[in-house]
Amino acid sequence: MLAPLSWLLEYVELPDAPARDIAERLTAAGLQVERVERIGEGIEGVVVAKVIAFEELEGFKKPIRWVTLADGTGERQVICGATNFAAGDVVAYARPPAQLPGGFRIDAREAYGRVSDGMICSGRELGLSDDHTGILVLDPALQLGSDVVEALALREDVLDISINPDRGYALSMRGIARELATAYGVAFRDPGAVAPPPPGRGYPVTIEDPEGCDRYVAVSLEELNPSVASPGWMQRRLALAGMRPISLMVDVTNYVMLEVGQPLHAFDLEKVNGPIAVRRARGGEKLRTLDGTNRELDPRDLVIADDSGAIALAGVMGGEHTEITDATRHVLLEAAHFEPTSIAYTSRRHRLGSEASRRFERGVDDALPRVAAELVVSILVDLGAAQRTHRSTDIDNRSLTPTIELDPAHPGRIAGIDYPYETISSRLTDVGCSVRERSGAFDVTPPSWRPDLRIPEDLVEEVIRLEGYSNLPSTLPRATSGAGLTREQRLRRVLGRTLAGAGYTEVLCSPFVDAASAERLQLEPGDGRVPSVRIANPVSDAEPFLRATLLPGLFSALVRNVGRGLSDVALFEVGPVFRSPSRVPAPVLVAGKRPLDAELLALDAALPDQPGRVAVVIAGMREQSGWWGGGRAVSWADAVEAARTLARAVGAEIVVSADHHAPFHPGRCAALAVGGELLGHAGELHPRAIEAFGLPPRTSAMEISLDVLIGAAAGVTAAPTVSSYPAATVDIAVTVDTAVPAAALEAALRAGAGPLLEAIRLFDVYVGEQVGSGRKSMAYALRLRAADRTLTVDEVTAVRDAAVAEAATRVGAELRS
Repeated sequence: MLAPLSWLLEYVELPDAPARDIAERLTAAGLQVERVERIGEGIEGVVVAKVIAFEELEGFKKPIRWVTLADGTGERQVICGATNFAAGDVVAYARPPAQLPGGFRIDAREAYGRVSDGMICSGRELGLSDDHTGILVLDPALQLGSDVVEALALREDVLDISINPDRGYALSMRGIARELATAYGVAFRDPGAVAPPPPGRGYPVTIEDPEGCDRYVAVSLEELNPSVASPGWMQRRLALAGMRPISLMVDVTNYVMLEVGQPLHAFDLEKVNGPIAVRRARGGEKLRTLDGTNRELDPRDLVIADDSGAIALAGVMGGEHTEITDATRHVLLEAAHFEPTSIAYTSRRHRLGSEASRRFERGVDDALPRVAAELVVSILVDLGAAQRTHRSTDIDNRSLTPTIELDPAHPGRIAGIDYPYETISSRLTDVGCSVRERSGAFDVTPPSWRPDLRIPEDLVEEVIRLEGYSNLPSTLPRATSGAGLTREQRLRRVLGRTLAGAGYTEVLCSPFVDAASAERLQLEPGDGRVPSVRIANPVSDAEPFLRATLLPGLFSALVRNVGRGLSDVALFEVGPVFRSPSRVPAPVLVAGKRPLDAELLALDAALPDQPGRVAVVIAGMREQSGWWGGGRAVSWADAVEAARTLARAVGAEIVVSADHHAPFHPGRCAALAVGGELLGHAGELHPRAIEAFGLPPRTSAMEISLDVLIGAAAGVTAAPTVSSYPAATVDIAVTVDTAVPAAALEAALRAGAGPLLEAIRLFDVYVGEQVGSGRKSMAYALRLRAADRTLTVDEVTAVRDAAVAEAATRVGAELRS
C-alpha cells in the first residue's frame, strides 16, 4: 500500500516529525513500512508542454508517433511510443539536457529515422508510479514551460506499507491515518464521518444470497459530463498511490476507495437491463469482464445480474457490457459489502485479482457503502460533472456486532506483564471499540471497520500492540524437569547426522507433484506410490497431488544442482509421504468456535496416511581421483550402503536380497528388510526413469520406511566387549549357485562361525570357467577373537570348517581349493 504523507496529514495533525520517524512509529504499531520513497528527487529539466499535433509513423512493429509539442519557448518534436494522448493534451516533457530519477540523462538523439528532441514522460519515468502503459497526461490548466516538479508538487514522501491479511482497514488512508493518530496520541479527523441523505425511490435491487452480500447500496447519477477531466490534485494523488488516472468516473471511485477503503463500481445505467439482483452464478453462465476475458462462471461465484444475466463478478471486476465509456450519461453507482471468503474464492478461481477483491477478501467496513457513495456523488457534483438525483437504494441485512467479554487479567496473562484497567480500556477505545465495564469484566463491541476482532485474544493482541511489543520482557521458557526429545525425535536426529557424516546433504523438497510423476517413475496404476491424494485448492494446478514417494523431489533437486555445475551430488531427505486417501468424509467445521473433540477425531480420520520416509539420491563420483590413484563412480552398492549405515546407527541389522521394483534397474535393485519386515528398496535407477527425469547416467537411489527403521532400533545399545587379545583372520572362498543371494551365504557363515566371529567381509566375487557354468565364487574375510585368550591354530581351523559346513548345508556351498 503506497500512502503519500501529504494525504495522510489531511486527517491527522502531527508534530514536525520526519518521514523516517513516522515510518518507525507505524512499524512499531504493526503496519510494517518497507521503505520511504522520496518522490521528485533527481528530476531536472522536465517541463509542462502541450501536444500540438502528431503523425503516425508506419513500417514499425509497434505504434510510433512523431509528436509536435509547445513548451512555452517554441515548438519541439519528439518520438513517442505511447498512444494514450490526443492533440491538446498537456504532458510532462523532458527537454534536453534533462535528468530523470536514477541519474538517467536525456539528450536529443536519433530514433526511428528522426531526431527526437527529448521525450514525453510516463508516471514510472518520473517515479510517480509503476505504470508504464502510457505517458502521463496532466491538468490542462498548468502553465506551459513551468517546471513539472514545482507544478505538480512532486517532492513528496510516500510510505510503502506491507499490510497483513487481517488488517484490511489499513488498505486506506483512513485506516493508516487512524493508526498514525494513535501512535502519536493526537486527534484524528475521520474522512468517513459524513451524513449521507436517506435513501428513497432508488433503482430496484434484490439480494438473493444474503450470506454472500448483506448490504447493497445503489445510487443513480444523471447528466454525467464526459468533458470534465479529473482535477490535477486527484490525478497526482492517484499516481502517488500507484494508480494510473483513467477517466473522471473511474478516478473518483478509485480515489474514494483509497481514501476510506470502500471499493465501488459504476455501471452505465442505460446498458443495465431491468432490476439488479445479487445472486450466485447459474450453470453455464458466462461473463466478459473488463479485462476483455470471456469467463465461464462457477455456481459458487457471487455475481451482480440484471434480466440479461451476469453483468459483474461481485467484489472482483465488472463486466464489459455495462462499462462506463465517453458516451455514458447516466450512471448506477454500486457500493456493497460482500462476504470475504466468497470473494477470495472467486478471485482465485478465475485467477483474477483486483484492488477491489484485495480489500473485500480482507474485510471492509460494512458501515461504509452509503458513506462512500455519498463521497463520490459529492465530488462529481462539486466538479460540475453530474447531477444529484436523490434516488438511492440501501438494502441492509447486516447482523448486530457481537459483544466480546474480556477478563481484564487476560492481557497480562498472555503478555507476562500486568496492564491496568485504565490502559486496557483506553487502548481498546483507541482502536475504536465500545468498552463497558461490569462486575470485574469488560464488554467490548468492536468497531465496524475491524471485522477481524472476534475473540478475546484478538482484543489482547490490540492492547499489546498499542502498548508496544518492544516493552514486553524477554524471558526464556523454563524447561520442565525430565522433559526433552522423544525417542523418535532423537532417532530422527541420529539418522540425519549419520547421513550428513557419510557425505550426504539434506534438502527439503516440495510435497506437491504432478499426475505424470508416476509415469516417469515407471509405476503401475496399482502401485501404492501412484499419487492419489488430490488437493482441493492446490498452490499450482500443475502440481495438484501430494507426493506418495520422496524420490521425485530429490530427482528435481539433483537435476537443479547438476545444472549449476555440481557433477558429484549426494542428497537426502527425511519427511512424510501421503498414501491411501481416506474414504471418510471430512466434517464441515463452523468458523469462530473451537471444534468438538468428536469433530477433531473425525477430521483426523479423514486425513490420508502419512508414513515417514528416508530417501537418498546419488550421482557422479563417489571417490575422487588424485595423486593417490583413480576415483570410483557411484554404483548401486552405495545406495545399499546408505541404508546399512542408517541401520547400524540405530542398532539394527539389514538383510539385503535381489528384487525387481520400479523405478530401479531390474538387475541392480535390492530389497531391504529388517526383523523380517520390508524396509524399502535401493539400487541403480532404471534407464527410462533416468531419461524421464533428466538425471545423470547410473544415478542410484534408496528409499526406506522411517517408521519401520525406528521400530527396529535397539532400545538400549549394549557396550561392545573389548578384548585385549589379538584377532585371528582367516579367508574362506566358496562356490555357490549364481542364484544364491550374498546375504543368505553370509548368514550361513555367521551361524557356523559362532560366537568367536567378530566381523565378516565379502572381498571378492568371481564368475568364470574356473568355477563352472551356473556357479560363482565368493571370498570372505573372517575376523575371529576370544575375550579371554589367544586363539590357537586348531580353534581357528575349527571355526572355519564349521562355517563352511553350515554354508554347505544351507545354500549348497563348496569350499574352493
